[in-house]
Amino acid sequence: MEIINLKGIGPKTAKILESVGIKTTNDLMNYYPFKYDLIKRSNINELIDDDKIIIDGIVENNPSVFYFNKKMNKMTFKLNIGSYLLNISIFNRAFLKDKIKIGSIITVIGKFDKIHNSVTASDIRFGKLPNIPVIEPIYHSINGISSNQIKSFIKMVEEFDVIEYVPDYLKEKYKLIDKKSSIKIIHNPKNTNELKQAENYLKYEELFLFMLKMNSLKLNKSNKIGLNRNVDKKYVDDFIEKLPFKLTIDQTLCVNKIYEELNSINRMNRLVQGDVGSGKTIIAIIALYINYLSGYQGALMAPTEVLAYQHLSNLKNIFKNYNINIEILTGSLKNKEKKDVYKKLQSKEIDIIIGTHALFSEDVIYNNLGLVITDEQHRFGVNQRGNLKNKGITPDILYLSATPIPRTYALTIYGDMDVSSIKTMPSGRKEVITILKKNKDIKDVLLLMLQEIKLKHQIYVIAPLIEESDKIDLENVNELEEKMTTAFGKICKIGVIHGKMGKDQKDKVMEEFKEGKITILISTTVIEVGVDVKNATMIVIFDAYRFGLSQLHQLRGRVGRNNVQSYCALISDKERERLDVMTKTTDGFKISEEDFKLRGSGDLFGVRQSGDMNFKLANFKTDFNILVRAKEDSNKILENNEINNYPKLVKLLNDSVNLD
Repeated sequence: MEIINLKGIGPKTAKILESVGIKTTNDLMNYYPFKYDLIKRSNINELIDDDKIIIDGIVENNPSVFYFNKKMNKMTFKLNIGSYLLNISIFNRAFLKDKIKIGSIITVIGKFDKIHNSVTASDIRFGKLPNIPVIEPIYHSINGISSNQIKSFIKMVEEFDVIEYVPDYLKEKYKLIDKKSSIKIIHNPKNTNELKQAENYLKYEELFLFMLKMNSLKLNKSNKIGLNRNVDKKYVDDFIEKLPFKLTIDQTLCVNKIYEELNSINRMNRLVQGDVGSGKTIIAIIALYINYLSGYQGALMAPTEVLAYQHLSNLKNIFKNYNINIEILTGSLKNKEKKDVYKKLQSKEIDIIIGTHALFSEDVIYNNLGLVITDEQHRFGVNQRGNLKNKGITPDILYLSATPIPRTYALTIYGDMDVSSIKTMPSGRKEVITILKKNKDIKDVLLLMLQEIKLKHQIYVIAPLIEESDKIDLENVNELEEKMTTAFGKICKIGVIHGKMGKDQKDKVMEEFKEGKITILISTTVIEVGVDVKNATMIVIFDAYRFGLSQLHQLRGRVGRNNVQSYCALISDKERERLDVMTKTTDGFKISEEDFKLRGSGDLFGVRQSGDMNFKLANFKTDFNILVRAKEDSNKILENNEINNYPKLVKLLNDSVNLD
């Protein structure tokens, strides 16, 4: 049923819901709560200062309302809870004043101030608390549609359809309830046991389907006929011999694997994961060279235009003595320039094309594409494989990732790929020295910055916010610019770059920093991926506790890119025990293990960036045991050729993973 047929959903609300994919009652029922509140009466004698409080009582006096800042108001009144008289205050709820009458019973939810015997309320409800605890689902609001509104829409849905994907024998094996019951319970759980049962089914189904797709991809990959290549290894060895540096052991092993796969009868689908600065780019370049020697075109896809242009510069430098035509294609090129690139690609005047997702738009027609390499957080997804298949192209695929993932997890999560890990670092690199300082010790950091400035080195300064926030007291770009100008403005030039700036502005600042005209670059994490300024020897990260360890490690990787000693200063008064890990190791694999324990899988695997892993409920960290079972169960169905017994699963696979 269309959602517009539900009471209270007009054309405007329906349009907002449709913008996030909610068009039918089925879609609505698949919009799960992101958390639950347990609504039960607090024992005020057990609370400490700043605790959350849920309390009901009788209103003692008429509320008073104070107005300030034009749009702001504060309402106060007293609430009798039997043993105490609490002072209640709530902001921007003046419209409730006439409903809060002396003698009426209300429920207040908020933060308890034990010293002043008061509550700063976040919500006021009319009536007494229920005698038994109530589990209340909380939904992410959607462009002005509140959690309560979403809850009311869901309550109106009497009937909805489900596709039960989990085979009956697996439901029996794990004592899982059915899918329809699970969805009903997830929106209206009566108790925690019931909620757990619903979550168990829905998490298992998500992970089972994910692993079924991954295992099917891997199975299909081994049956895919590779491109016809016959490259003599001596040409590859000769190319490597002429490089201005020597490959590490891990790089050599990885290159040999790629050479074997590109020359084999099967198609390559390999992930190369390595620490920041471990030398993944040269592996990509060698793979592109092998592909070029085979007579095929190669494509290198980067997550940002900054990184794409950096790759262009690197490749042109490495291939300067070779007759290889290299071009770039990004969304910001003028139409005339794009059409010129399209024409050259189609006529095979271009051997290697570098760019962003624009590489796989409908207008791009390749002549003989043999290899696709994707750098950083972008997995070459089903849609792109489908686009290429429609054009009759089935290239080998290589992924590069600078976020090292513990091997146990990588082999499970990237079940459709072979995994290479680069752990040995290029010779001559010095480990970045990392220090952790409190805000009161900022002078120590400024002295170290001064030392680097005197040595004609450059510095990154990172802030987690762009503008001031009333809610969060954090250093931001504008404040840091003032402070850095006060400290160093007379002796060097200071630049600012952040995500809200236009592309031309950002490019201009980055170019000046690369050229050494800017000494201190104040930035948000837009410099996290892909910026390579070898003269930058120090990075200072304010409010470091706001970042995951893997993200901090990525940021730290912007320095230490030459043989000069480099430094990373973390400024934080909070979570210092967690951050101390950064001062003890520069091993990205160890850091990712720690991050995995502390923060879960989101930061490590780029879950939000990857459609393949965009789970509603499942979590790789907390549900890893379920993931392992789901992997084994899906493998068994595929290996025993039982998949045809389950038409719904066959259709699902045909619609998704069998595109290439």
